[in-house]
Amino acid sequence: MAQAAPAAGTAYRKWLCITCGHIYDEALGDEHEGFPPGTLFSQIPDDWCCPDCGATKEDYVLYEEK
Repeated sequence: MAQAAPAAGTAYRKWLCITCGHIYDEALGDEHEGFPPGTLFSQIPDDWCCPDCGATKEDYVLYEEK
């Protein structure tokens, strides 16, 4: 799945699966899932599931590092 590269200066975010704790990092993407580095969470298909536990995309929340 090829994605258009985000504009320069894009602030990448991390998303947390509330079921198992998996973190999707937009800056890193997930090559195994077919998402190259820079793939925004909003660009991931709505039917995508957590690679660790199978939870839906709706089970992810924005992860804020403290």
